Amino acid sequence: MVRGAAPHEANSEHAGPTPPVVGGAAAETWTATPRTGIVLILATGLFFSLLDTIAKYLAADYPVIQVVWARYLFQMLMVPFMLGGVNVARVLRTNNLPLQIVRSLFLLGATAFFFTALRFLPLADATAIGFVAPLLLTALSIPMLGERVGLRRWSAVIAGFIGALVIIRPGLGVAHWAVVLPLATALCFSLYQITTRLLSTVDSPRTTFVYTGLVGTLVMTAVVPFVWRPPSAAAWGLMVCAGVLGGVGHYCLIKAYQRTAASVLAPFTFSTMVWVTLLGLVVFGDFPDGPTLVGALIIIASGVYVLYREGVVKRRTRERDTAARQ
Repeated sequence: MVRGAAPHEANSEHAGPTPPVVGGAAAETWTATPRTGIVLILATGLFFSLLDTIAKYLAADYPVIQVVWARYLFQMLMVPFMLGGVNVARVLRTNNLPLQIVRSLFLLGATAFFFTALRFLPLADATAIGFVAPLLLTALSIPMLGERVGLRRWSAVIAGFIGALVIIRPGLGVAHWAVVLPLATALCFSLYQITTRLLSTVDSPRTTFVYTGLVGTLVMTAVVPFVWRPPSAAAWGLMVCAGVLGGVGHYCLIKAYQRTAASVLAPFTFSTMVWVTLLGLVVFGDFPDGPTLVGALIIIASGVYVLYREGVVKRRTRERDTAARQ
């Protein structure tokens, strides 16, 4: 779920469908090529799900820190190609270095929590619980961003957390202790999204994008020697694939939001749940039980409704602003 960083960013893979802000001319092509955007967002979900599958497979034999390091390093090596020849030194100029570092650490924490969760939990279970991130973001946006959230969205947020409880089933003795890790992932990812919004007013999306990968790579490179386990040739190949899948996934994500409105793409971002269910069954022989499927449906429905209501509120705000200027 938690991927690296896309301009302006999207997202952990792991934390649900909070769309990136990719700026400028993108909106001009929204209505022209919606199908392209939908195909790209579906491909994004597949790439990120394959990444999570590789992470779960590697985490069974290698320290999670080492897996996170490889995921960051090999995606970071793709950054020059993803930036398309842009001067990296110029991109690194930031107006708020401390916030860039804090934001990057939030995503790093989300990645580490999620990869650790995958070591103990089925893919589908961890992903379903992680989908509470957009709901947490809605709740945290009130004290941290000063946003107003109406009764309808609050109701959806509460319903989503009830869905998480259906999956976790506290007190019944069926949940593994690691179920708290996807929740920690969602919290870190929500804080990451909030700091992303704060940085959007002072730095360019490219600058924020590069710092996300750079900070994560530097931190993990500093700590990975303490837990290093020599990888086999096959493990090295999987580590490289994880970084490439993360990079390609974020590229598709960016292009999807450039071509299609976020409100159109929102329901399709939950396709990740389909991918991880299939991959979990094929690769690990895991299939979610009844309560997990019910809880996942509740969380997904709540998330889609929250995103829908946010779109309605933004549209009404734009209409009022337009009317006020006339």
